[in-house]
Amino acid sequence: MRNLFDFITKYFHLLLFMLLETVSFTLLFQFNNYQGSVWFTSANAVTGKVYSWKSQVSSYFGLISQNEALTQRNVRLEQQVEALSQQLYDFTKDTTAAERKQLEFLRQFGTIPAKVVDHNYTKPNNLITIDKGSADGVTADMGVACGNGVVGIVYLVSDHYSVVIPLLNVHSNLSCAIAGRGYFGYLQWTGGDTRVAYLNDIPRHAHFRRGDKVVTSGYSSVFPSGVLVGKVQTIYNSPDGLSFRVKVRLSTDFSRLRDVCVISDKEAIERKHLMEAAVDSLAKP
Repeated sequence: MRNLFDFITKYFHLLLFMLLETVSFTLLFQFNNYQGSVWFTSANAVTGKVYSWKSQVSSYFGLISQNEALTQRNVRLEQQVEALSQQLYDFTKDTTAAERKQLEFLRQFGTIPAKVVDHNYTKPNNLITIDKGSADGVTADMGVACGNGVVGIVYLVSDHYSVVIPLLNVHSNLSCAIAGRGYFGYLQWTGGDTRVAYLNDIPRHAHFRRGDKVVTSGYSSVFPSGVLVGKVQTIYNSPDGLSFRVKVRLSTDFSRLRDVCVISDKEAIERKHLMEAAVDSLAKP
């Protein structure tokens, strides 16, 4: 209490001045219409500005919860779309026009339809298991594709199941060409993004552009030429500067992979056997 008295005594004149000023302004604005209207207008303007700032700050910090709610809603919508797509496919057994066109193209080589029973796509050495094996005519080194494009190559085969090395495997190395351009290279996945791989050794004199289709070259006994792989996304120089390195957006979405077909290309098998015979013949003294 003594400290309070000391404070009042010390600042008595200042406190008295502030009290008289408050009383004066109150009397001025209360009993004079003009000054009162000016005060009222100014006070409203200041109050409105303060409320506006408060609203903006609240809205900004409220964006966090709104973004979380939108993210959860998007996840639910994606799950609903996936479920509806699966139900539509199960009911109609229909696919998109692009998928139908790709499957029709593959059927001319002979295909063995199969379903994916196990797969992963987030590791460096991804593998896929399908429900068809040697009893169904599947052998090692056969190509595997789906309605969207290339999936991979059969690696191991049992009676009723097969293991496939997909494009999303760092050991995969597929001969590909840029459709309509005649230039080819080797496609490799380097890990990371599951929708992107790189086409290496494209000649420096090659002319092509972003959006061009990348297809199998047909230079191996695994895939016939023309099976869709993806599209050119970005073009880089190779590390040695002697060729192009092409970033390819893969056409196959491995996260949604269900139905595939094993390509049974008899002409490719015949070419493979002929080449093996030639190599054996040259190896003999």
